[in-house]
Amino acid sequence: MEKQMDREKRAQGESLGYNWFRHAVEWRTELLVFVMLAVFAFFVNRDMEMKGLYMDDLYQWYSFHSEDFLQAIFTPGGTRCRFLYNLAAYVEMALFGPNVNWYVPFNTMLNALIAYTIYRMAHRFSRSPFMGAVCGLVYLMSRMAYYQIGQALGLMESMALWLALMILYLLYEYLNETDEKNGRRFLIASGLYFAVCFVHERYMVLLPLFFVTLLFGKCRDIRLWAAPTASFGAVQLIRFLVIGSVSPAGTGGTNVADTISVSGVVKFALSQIAYLFGINAGPEHLNGQNWREAPVWVMILIAFADLMLVVFVITFLARQIRIRRGRILHLKTAALFILFIGACIACSSVTIRVEMRWVYVSYAAALLFLSWMYGVLTEGTMEKGNVVKAVPFLVMFAVYAVCMLPVENYYRGLYPNLYYWTDQERYNSLAEETFGQYGVGIFGKTIFVIGDAFEMEEFTEENFFKVFDRLEREDSTKVVHIDDIRDIGLIDPEQMLVIQEDPENNRFQDVTYTVKRFKCRPLYGFYDDGWLDEKSAVQVMAGSTGVINLAFHYPRDLREDQWLTVYVNDEPYEYIHFTENTMSLSVPVDPYEPVTFRFETNFYVPNALEVRGDTNLAVLLTMQAD
Repeated sequence: MEKQMDREKRAQGESLGYNWFRHAVEWRTELLVFVMLAVFAFFVNRDMEMKGLYMDDLYQWYSFHSEDFLQAIFTPGGTRCRFLYNLAAYVEMALFGPNVNWYVPFNTMLNALIAYTIYRMAHRFSRSPFMGAVCGLVYLMSRMAYYQIGQALGLMESMALWLALMILYLLYEYLNETDEKNGRRFLIASGLYFAVCFVHERYMVLLPLFFVTLLFGKCRDIRLWAAPTASFGAVQLIRFLVIGSVSPAGTGGTNVADTISVSGVVKFALSQIAYLFGINAGPEHLNGQNWREAPVWVMILIAFADLMLVVFVITFLARQIRIRRGRILHLKTAALFILFIGACIACSSVTIRVEMRWVYVSYAAALLFLSWMYGVLTEGTMEKGNVVKAVPFLVMFAVYAVCMLPVENYYRGLYPNLYYWTDQERYNSLAEETFGQYGVGIFGKTIFVIGDAFEMEEFTEENFFKVFDRLEREDSTKVVHIDDIRDIGLIDPEQMLVIQEDPENNRFQDVTYTVKRFKCRPLYGFYDDGWLDEKSAVQVMAGSTGVINLAFHYPRDLREDQWLTVYVNDEPYEYIHFTENTMSLSVPVDPYEPVTFRFETNFYVPNALEVRGDTNLAVLLTMQAD
């Protein structure tokens, strides 16, 4: 008896040890996969950066800072009701503050988390960790990630994508599982539907999926039928109370009801289907490059990748025809995936254009659909030890991924062709040349911009630099456009910066020091902080009035017989007897004339701690030449 009990205890201990080991291995595997996806996400997005808020991002920042909290979150009277997204964005912007460069790494990590979610879903559907990992990697590599990574508003697309995929997953689980948790899964999906509608109203279109799933599952529970209905009704009621309308707004300030047309919907739907198969069916300002302009090698790789998909799908259909077991459930599940992808395509086809970022959720769902088909094709192979039978299907999907990775990488290199990319890079350079170099030192200064080829909007002028001002100073920064450096006087770096537009390189350049030296060039004995030696010379450009004002300040007690001689273009001009610590002089010359001043003193600052030139420091000079 005792021996039997000992054997049972040992067996129990061995079982516990095995389970602990198995869980430890699974935990480490999951961590390894996530780290791999995160590293890959940062690698493929390594060239993306955001240093200044511009366009939609700047408008959102302004609304958060100019309106009270409830107005900023609920936007009453506006055209959109996205209070869940607005709340998340409000918190994000409050946390990041002036650290605009944090948005891209944050968005990248968020996309890595979504990729890990796709990995988990694809692993579940396919019963293959390799298939799940490849789906996550292909998702991250997609060219459709440009907005989610490169803009602050990318948070909205990421939130909506994740919520939509979770709805799809939970409906799949409801349809394919029969345990007691099924009703709970459906109710959670209904709650996520309510949430996603207030991240982006586009996903209201997912409502029919709930009823189709209930029909497929032959559900008779009235509570489950009522849940999505109640969610949809609550969404419409809240939208009406907040914005006074239930009709979704379109793109670019349009209204869907005013711009929708059958021909337009069909055209845009077909273009989105083409996007799913790697074909850029729209204009280059929306996708980087139209399919007709792509190089031959890109077309060949896409054709080969699509061939793998066609073979994969045909093989799946052939299996459904050949094997009856589970066919009905498989067809219902396939219909769920197709309806989800179709709904996402439909809701992105009713406005005035199609942007690649809208296709991202359809693309992610298509990857999950493929992983599920792989799971159906390889069903039972692992249990029966027929692993070899799964290899052809795994190879087909791997070939698809290998073909698409260089294609996606090529299209990512064409991001500068996107309609907003050039402007974002331009204002990245403005932030880099100002706040990036001087930090909080820019506040209170006037920033003179030479040229107006970039046509900076007044709104941008007024608010671009306020983003970096955590203290919200009233005298933040003033932007003034000038045509020529002659339009401003001598440069005082304590009061101004001079930035030049460089249209050829699409950037701004800080030329403060260059312009300062051009308008006021020390020859000898004159220093940037205004000190003059006993003997010094400087060349100054006069302003539009032609009058150059000089002010000399001696910072010690005056002695008798302190004289300063001013030479203008090597001619004696004025002998200044210091009767006060500060003496002034005005020199009229021709407008914009370069003038050489030479100064000689019969005194210097006694006991000065430093000697910078050949003679001693004597007096401080400030000049104005307006």
